[in-house]
Amino acid sequence: QVQLVESGGGLVQAGGSLRLSCVVSGRFFSINTMGWYRQAPEKQREMVATITTSGSTNYADSVKGRFTISRDNAKNTVYLQMNSLKPEDTAVYYCNAELRPTLNRGPYFYWGQGTQVTVSS
Repeated sequence: QVQLVESGGGLVQAGGSLRLSCVVSGRFFSINTMGWYRQAPEKQREMVATITTSGSTNYADSVKGRFTISRDNAKNTVYLQMNSLKPEDTAVYYCNAELRPTLNRGPYFYWGQGTQVTVSS
């Protein structure tokens, strides 16, 4: 059973920083792209940042220059460093991983349970 477990969310003042982590556990063959998405109340889930196995990154325009995504392939972990946080960054942040359970299956997308980030003004 594959699990994605996020940590690092919380309450922070505008201008502050947080670092999110997401560990992929369980049995699987390989992990491809990993990413972070977020969903604010009454809004659709949106991509925040993604990173490929080789380290290529992609960011939403709203977070470019403030957020940095990284990964540690040996630890099956993806990180999101969030700096200069704004109240509009308030949302539940979800980790996402595209992985193959076995060599001949997938890839499929898996999601974490989400972690709340609240930025006060």
